[in-house]
Amino acid sequence: MKPFNVFPYDSNIHFMRIRWVSLSIAALIMFIAIGAMAVKGFNFALDFTGGVGIELRFPKAPDVDDVRNRLEKAGYSNAQVQTFGTGTDLLIRLQDKPHEERVGAPAGETGSIAQDVRKIASTPDNQAEVRSSAQISPQVGKELAQNGVYALLFVVIGFLAYISFRFEWKFAVAAIITTLHDVVVVAGWFALTGHEFDLTVLAGVLSVMGYSINDTIVVFDRVRENFRGVRAEPAEILNRSVNQTLSRTVITSFVAFLTVVALYVYGGGSLQGMAESQMLGIIIGTLSSIFVACPLLMWLGVSKQDLLPKAKDEAALARRP
Repeated sequence: MKPFNVFPYDSNIHFMRIRWVSLSIAALIMFIAIGAMAVKGFNFALDFTGGVGIELRFPKAPDVDDVRNRLEKAGYSNAQVQTFGTGTDLLIRLQDKPHEERVGAPAGETGSIAQDVRKIASTPDNQAEVRSSAQISPQVGKELAQNGVYALLFVVIGFLAYISFRFEWKFAVAAIITTLHDVVVVAGWFALTGHEFDLTVLAGVLSVMGYSINDTIVVFDRVRENFRGVRAEPAEILNRSVNQTLSRTVITSFVAFLTVVALYVYGGGSLQGMAESQMLGIIIGTLSSIFVACPLLMWLGVSKQDLLPKAKDEAALARRP
């Protein structure tokens, strides 16, 4: 009994025939994303800009989403609200409102902000008390942003090292371009929509890199197997490889997408940004492994000769007993 497949086992969709269309669309989307990042920039969260941190304690466990919504309505947009300890404590991080919006409150005093937030977060039957409040320096945000850049560089360098060892250069170039395309598109989405960009979103964007290369490797491994075992033109080999892995790609992507959707729906507001980046990354990564990776290989002129042993390899084999 054959395993379940979304597409017929003998499917032969001619992806290479539309390679210029798919590559053009992918390039257009990537340029739009780059343009959005250059023109609009990111809506950086408190993680990067600084603000005020307030700890509240309630007699009963509060509704986190309800507190967040009431803060939003009161003018504290994009407040980060999360529980800690026993569940009756809340850590709230937000940006201060302009002085004129907090009547009678001295500007810049975290104590007055904390009292303002306490009143908003409290309900008649669940009054909060302020445990502590402190200013989050923009310097902290700068350090976090710097650490984020270091993390990004660490991942990119490790990624490039892995790709260069695993693939022949044409495969490596195609895999790198495909993966960077996916990461740029996801990051550009946050610039284009103005959705808040915090550390969890950065983590989500970095995870897109891993997901994207995983899908591309599956297709490229099948391409190498077919080049070594089948006599056919490169276009036919690439087309056959994409069709053979199509069901596997779609099914695994769908399962992964369901997992992230659950995180988006039930994970609370603090994880929605990361879930959003991962949902978009799964969709873009799946489409790029089908419509971008192999067309790029075709464009680079990959052939069976690229997979044959090099002269130095043959000499090393000849010396073996």
